[in-house]
Amino acid sequence: MSIMTTQLEARRISVEPALSLPTYSTGNAVTTLADMRKGQTAHIVDVCDELDPASARRMFDLGFAPGAEVEMLRKAPMADPVVFRIAGYDIALRRVQARCIHVAITT
Repeated sequence: MSIMTTQLEARRISVEPALSLPTYSTGNAVTTLADMRKGQTAHIVDVCDELDPASARRMFDLGFAPGAEVEMLRKAPMADPVVFRIAGYDIALRRVQARCIHVAITT
């Protein structure tokens, strides 16, 4: 079984559900990508179970995997979509998609 398959099955770093975790291992509060502010960086904690398997796989393929560092760059004028930098490239996500990715803010 590959690491990607294991992560896709778990969809999170820890075996406990992210919603029951008030803080990440570094002591930072868990929030979503949609709640990040411009210039903030965070580490991805998990991808919510509400996302269908195909969309979850696509997020992992784009680099939104547990442990990855992500930075919020900017929002469109109506706050949708939001642009993030992950794995050395910029990607725009709709707020609906961004709400399905839980992160721990680092800065």
